[in-house]
Amino acid sequence: MVKRLAVGLDEALRLTLEGINPILETESVTLLDSVDRVVSEDLYARVDSPSVDASLKDGYAVSAHEVEKATPEHPVRLRLAGCMAAGGQQDFHVTPATTVRVMTGAKIPPGADAVVSEEFVKTVGDNALVEKYAEPGRNILAKGNDVALGQCVVRQGCCLTPGLVGILAAAGYECVSVVRNPKVAIVATGDEVVAPGRPLPEGKLYASNMTTLGAWCRRYKMQTQMAIVKDDPDEILNILHRHSQDADAIMTSGGAWTGDRDMVAQILERLGWKQVFHRIRIGPGKAVGFGLLKKKPIFILPGGPPSNLMGFLQIALPGLLKLSGHQRPGLPVAKVRLASDLTGRHVDWTHFFFGVLETQEEIPLFHPLQDSSRLRSMAEAQAIAAIPEGKTHLPAGTVIQAQLMT
Repeated sequence: MVKRLAVGLDEALRLTLEGINPILETESVTLLDSVDRVVSEDLYARVDSPSVDASLKDGYAVSAHEVEKATPEHPVRLRLAGCMAAGGQQDFHVTPATTVRVMTGAKIPPGADAVVSEEFVKTVGDNALVEKYAEPGRNILAKGNDVALGQCVVRQGCCLTPGLVGILAAAGYECVSVVRNPKVAIVATGDEVVAPGRPLPEGKLYASNMTTLGAWCRRYKMQTQMAIVKDDPDEILNILHRHSQDADAIMTSGGAWTGDRDMVAQILERLGWKQVFHRIRIGPGKAVGFGLLKKKPIFILPGGPPSNLMGFLQIALPGLLKLSGHQRPGLPVAKVRLASDLTGRHVDWTHFFFGVLETQEEIPLFHPLQDSSRLRSMAEAQAIAAIPEGKTHLPAGTVIQAQLMT
């Protein structure tokens, strides 16, 4: 489906996500390498955790009915039958008028159904004087309480957090199957662009756009291939053709509009790409394009730094995350309160603003960045606020959903 006219943000995002299908194949990785990766199948617990009824505290395992009337004034005397530690091999039993000292994590001995915390017990020789009642189940973590054998721990499509990785370890996993992260080729075009680290001739500039895009991809553990190509149609065609064979997705930076040297879209047409759209009603970032080449997603990004980054964050990043299997691709969002007015230009456009957040008791304050340096504003930005289509003004104090960049 080709969109020749400018599309709105919502439609552009919908077309992007619908156009990227299927997601990439899967691979097995260790738990420590699985953080922020997307699980490719439902994962069920292979063991109970804990594997036994275990003590939550250092204390004394008892039969609850025997200490029902225990008080500091009238303690219940029990004979100390032994001591059990976490992971220990001792096998004591609680029989009538006896108790077993247990350490945190120790198995609850047979015959006991409660643990009295050690601060409520005094020992005299081989006897324990219990001064407080512990009802059945007190201070006991039941077998399988954290994870039960056969329980679904993580659903397919879930993005793993450190906490979920810990649960999977408790559930008996060492490795898990996840969706492979994409290999992304980033091609910066322009006679004026120089790779970082090389001498900088007068009138040229370093490829900060390309580096920023690569850094964002690396944040999400995507592999990157970066290249700089001059404004030469044949060179651009050759490098795009090569990357269409060895990358999972391509992003171009620069040459996105209609000037004499803005030739990326025309060259992609020569390669046979299927254009989905090539203009969005957003500012900055209107020249963003998206299409498919050999069924692989291609993102055209403008060369102006704010437009380049905004086009990436609003369209390319969600598309790449969809390719990685994320069910909710895109930046996280949170409520913020505007510290000052936001004003746009066109009622049928979405206007974006980089900003920083000031912590408040309830909702953070969003301060738009108005530094004359485009790169500095982008570098310092912590969040993005937007005036949606249909509006050109949001007054200070308005509560909105902002995208978080940190």
